[in-house]
Amino acid sequence: MPELVADVPYFTLSPDWVAEVVSPSTEKYDRTDKLRIYARERVPWVWLIDPLQRTLEVLAWSDAGWIIRGAYRDDARAHLEPFDAIELDLSVLWADVVLPG
Repeated sequence: MPELVADVPYFTLSPDWVAEVVSPSTEKYDRTDKLRIYARERVPWVWLIDPLQRTLEVLAWSDAGWIIRGAYRDDARAHLEPFDAIELDLSVLWADVVLPG
């Protein structure tokens, strides 16, 4: 945000990037309704992070729709758009995740 506006109930500026942490109870909504909203608002980048499956998908918006720019899992180390100037160690994302069962 170029400038934080105080005392407003909502923002009208779309984000440049969204990270959705999906769960079994929200995954259907995250992958359908929310992606349609992000497309409508022209959010350029969405990460779908599934800590139980230990996966991260990078999606980029284009006029043709969502394009999967990368899919990563487990302890991969990767340069993930739009922050590809740095390497991210995915193992830190699920270091504290306790798997059911």
